[in-house]
Amino acid sequence: MAPRRRQSLKAQRKDKKRHTRNQQVKTALKKTLKKLEVSFTEKKAQEAKQTLKEAISKLAKAAKKGVLHKNTAQRKISRLSRRLVKLGQGA
Repeated sequence: MAPRRRQSLKAQRKDKKRHTRNQQVKTALKKTLKKLEVSFTEKKAQEAKQTLKEAISKLAKAAKKGVLHKNTAQRKISRLSRRLVKLGQGA
């Protein structure tokens, strides 16, 4: 059943906009993380370093916008940074 009050209709419109924006942020973040995963598996430290910088930025922005919880973003950043250090030591 559709909402009847003006406030409910406005809330629905806002929710739809937010959902779209959140999906865009999540999609961009996933693409970057997949790109980073490829550089880790191919052991390309230089490329991984560059992509990690991009991923950290996107994770921080997602946390700031409320798409991800701040601790989740920090945990992911920490784990990815550790993997990069490990990759650098192996090379």
